[in-house]
Amino acid sequence: MPRRHGARPLEAVLLNTSGGITGGDRFDYALDCAAGTRLVATTQAAERIYRAHEGTGIARTCINVDADAFCAWLPQETILFNGGRFERHLDVALAQDARALLLETVVFGRLAMGETLSSAHLRDRWRIRRAGRLVYADTLRLDGDINRLMAQPATGMGAGAISTLVLCDANADDHVDATRARLSGHKGIEAGVSAFDGLLILRLMAQEPHRLRSALAAVLPALSGHPLPRVWSL
Repeated sequence: MPRRHGARPLEAVLLNTSGGITGGDRFDYALDCAAGTRLVATTQAAERIYRAHEGTGIARTCINVDADAFCAWLPQETILFNGGRFERHLDVALAQDARALLLETVVFGRLAMGETLSSAHLRDRWRIRRAGRLVYADTLRLDGDINRLMAQPATGMGAGAISTLVLCDANADDHVDATRARLSGHKGIEAGVSAFDGLLILRLMAQEPHRLRSALAAVLPALSGHPLPRVWSL
């Protein structure tokens, strides 16, 4: 683990030495937070999903958080290239009094070069359990002309990037108003915040990914109680 100073939690930085994911690749990550520990895990850079000639790239993350422990899963963006095929699975098991902050972001194409996703596949699956009970299940599936799908008012209103952020905390309700206030000054984003059953759920959309990242940087420290991962500033 990198050195840390003061009260900062341990930080784990995951590296994909292949530079990206393409058809047939499979990545499995496992994080295990023992009782009373605190961990912030992120990725060294944005993950790139390259054009797949055959097969689908798969990334599976399994997180276990024991009693009185905290885990923040804060990877940087996933950039889906045209022709890319990607499935992501996030499975989280929490003890009754464990806490977690979970984030995933997808950017639709290399927007700086004008790329659009006329043919791509994305499946993003979340399952969160507390003391063995399923408390959150969410699956997003986009297939084919994703640019056209995201342009529709009921799906993305032309968004070029989306984020899902979930706080698992018995006091999640207490953060709703403050989270909305922190987002209120950010232009170029659409956001919705809700809370129920010990969960705060934040959905974000933006045409420009940097606006999404700026909004996330405003809310993540308050929800986690810790500074952003160091690599986010590089």
